[in-house]
This record gives sequence, structure tokens and C-alpha cells, in this order.
Amino acid sequence: MDDIIVTVIIAAAVVLLLFLYCRRKRSRTVSAGSPTEAEERRLIKEVKEKTVTVTKRKIMFAETQRTASLFELFKKTNVQEVAKEIVSLDEVSAIMHKAGLEDCNLIFGIDYTGSNYLQGKKTFGGKCLHDINDRGLNPYQSVIGTLGETLEPFDSDGAIPAFGFGDAYTKDHSVFSLRPEEIPAGFKEVLEIYNQITPKIRLGGPTNFAPLINRAIEIVKATNAYHILVIVADGQVTNERATTEAIVEASNYPLSIITVGVGDGPWDTMEEFDEKLPVRKFDNFHFVDYAKVTQGVDNPSASFAIHALKEIPDQYKAIKRLNLL
Repeated sequence: MDDIIVTVIIAAAVVLLLFLYCRRKRSRTVSAGSPTEAEERRLIKEVKEKTVTVTKRKIMFAETQRTASLFELFKKTNVQEVAKEIVSLDEVSAIMHKAGLEDCNLIFGIDYTGSNYLQGKKTFGGKCLHDINDRGLNPYQSVIGTLGETLEPFDSDGAIPAFGFGDAYTKDHSVFSLRPEEIPAGFKEVLEIYNQITPKIRLGGPTNFAPLINRAIEIVKATNAYHILVIVADGQVTNERATTEAIVEASNYPLSIITVGVGDGPWDTMEEFDEKLPVRKFDNFHFVDYAKVTQGVDNPSASFAIHALKEIPDQYKAIKRLNLL
């Protein structure tokens, strides 16, 4: 009986000592301080960078017979025929990589001009193009999601600056950051921020791409990294001279510009604007009519992605050849 009591006392003492040790260790951890916000952001960034690296490697080594045949089709025929064969955004990414694209960073520019109220009569059920609901994506959400997912494997740092322009405050003078405190991490976060702030924005006008392009040039100069500026707009450029000058200036830097026309159009003026741009160091500007390349096709997202990005590999090669990086 005495042995049992002694054993119980010893066991209780051991449990008490373990409890005190764990509590002391925990108090030391707490007193040392929890990770700062900067450290948390750094850790999150590292995880995201590793994820992007893994995804990139998957694409690089996904050398299938289908990828090779799609790439050959991409080289030899018009992009409409290629779009009919592509079934996923992964295939678009694989084609871009095989065509020579290695690394890129994204910048998004969102048009908040008042014409968004009127430009969805034919192509968006009469709703404002910025309408946000649970029944489906609006054109801006679709463009961000499609190009973000397609180019995410190539993004070297995961950061995607996103700006608005043409609202009642900035008008055609400047741009505003969708998230002023820090750069969004990944296209999904860009979408989240877009969904949060868009209902609060007062639409304005007119349309001028120059301030946005100049801001993108500043980002490229600061990072010395290749960027693709995606301008999503519902109307024609109203200040052609300033926009043209900005596009010409942008050709001195590793920057490609894709303008996506959303809504009813007509887009004849924008197509003419693209064709009559003056000679630059390289052809850095491409326009695509979103409704035209997504309606009546089996895979709208893949069709849009390949149409929007078709000139990117050649532009990237030109940038490297000109030693702009």
C-alpha cells in the first residue's frame, strides 16, 4: 500500500513539473513577442513564391505531345483556329512558355468611366459592366481571373499592382491604387479588392490611358523586371495624343501593353488606333475585343487568353534582344 502511495506522489510530481516547464516555455515564447506583420507578410510571400515556382516547373516539364502539337498550330495558323483546339488555361500557359515566355509580372488597370452603365446592353444583359452579383462574373472580373490564372506561373514575385482610372475623382488626370496600403498578392486578391471597392466608386470620365501607362513605366523602372500592363476599358481613348506618346515612351522599357475592350463597342476606332501607332523600339501594344473572342465558342476563357496573349512571346523576345531588361 505504501508503495502505491509513493508511486502516485511521484507521478503527480512529474506531471506538476511537466506542467510548470511547459508553462514557463510558453511564457518565454509570448514574452519574446509574436511575429510582426512584416514577418508574417514575408513568410506568406515565401510560401507563395514557392508555390509559384512549383507551378512554373510543372509547366516547364509538361512537355506532352498535345502541347507540342498545339504550339505548332499556334506558330503556323491564325489564332482563331488555335483557340478552337485549346481546352484549358493551363494549355495557354504551356504554349506561352514553349513560345519563349520565361518570367513576367502583371499590372491591372480598371476603367471606371460612366459609360460602363451603358456598354452592357448587348453583351451583358443591359447591366452596368461593373455589376457584381452571385449569378456570374462581370467582364472585368473575367479578364482579371483569366489572365491572372494564365500568367500566374510566370509571375516572379506574386505582387500585382492594380489601379483604377476614369472615376469621378481622378477623371483623365491620374489613377488611384485599388489597395493603397500595399500591393495585392496574386490575382485572387486583386479580385477580392475589386469586389470590395467597386460598389463604392463613383463612375466618371473621360477615358485616358496615359496616366496609367506612365505609372506602369515608373513600376518597371523601379523593379527592372518585365511587366504586362492589362488595361480593361469599355470605351475608346479620348486623348489619343497623350496616350500615343505614353505608348511610344513605354517601348523604351520591358513593358507590354494589352488593352481589353469590354462591352458593346463598337471597337473600330481602337483597332485603327492600334494599327496607326508610330514606329517604336518594338511593337508593345495589342488590342483585343473581349466579346468578339468569347461569344459563340466552346471555351470562352481559353479563347480570350490566347487572343490576348498571342503577341507576348514575340514582344518578350524583342525586349531581350534590345537588352531592355
